Amino acid sequence: MLVLASASPRRRELLAQAGFSFEVHPAHIPEDPLPNEDPVAYVTRVAREKAEAVFAQLSGAPGLDSETWEGVNLDRHSLAVLGADTTVTLDKAILGKPEDPADAARMLRLLSGRTHRVITGVAVVTATSTEVAAEVTAVKFLTLSDEDIAAYIATGEPMDKAGAYAIQGRAARWISRIEGDYFNVVGLPIALVSTLLDSLKTTR
Repeated sequence: MLVLASASPRRRELLAQAGFSFEVHPAHIPEDPLPNEDPVAYVTRVAREKAEAVFAQLSGAPGLDSETWEGVNLDRHSLAVLGADTTVTLDKAILGKPEDPADAARMLRLLSGRTHRVITGVAVVTATSTEVAAEVTAVKFLTLSDEDIAAYIATGEPMDKAGAYAIQGRAARWISRIEGDYFNVVGLPIALVSTLLDSLKTTR
């Protein structure tokens, strides 16, 4: 059984769109970067910790929602938990989710007219192994005016997004070029996930 350790509706939609059958069980762990932590190390660590936390909870089955999980086979040897974490980086700085509208405006001003990187760490945890990888995509923004930024923030869309924008939303009008996996920028690099899950089939 595949379990997605994320509450993100975007990741859920992408995984379903790609034809995977799965359950959802969000992880609840701290997601702050460590001091001087490299962005790739940061997202892969958080992805792994999310997957490990949910695997430990489900394989032990403590405190599960009985209505949601009734009848689900929780045999730990058939369980695979997928964790993911996405961040935006510019000049080696990590731009996570904005704390408030002012922080969102700060991030969007930084991204304006420049190319940044979107990095997603992915981890798959099973009873016998932990596979971890990362996908990196370069994204170029057009130059944004103060009016553009204020109007976008007023929609509320930036507030729960790494880097304060959604490529699949209204910010699409400002993306002039991407190099790499588009779905990675949305929040889940499906080809990378598929490769990791396929590797589990060959090792079992």
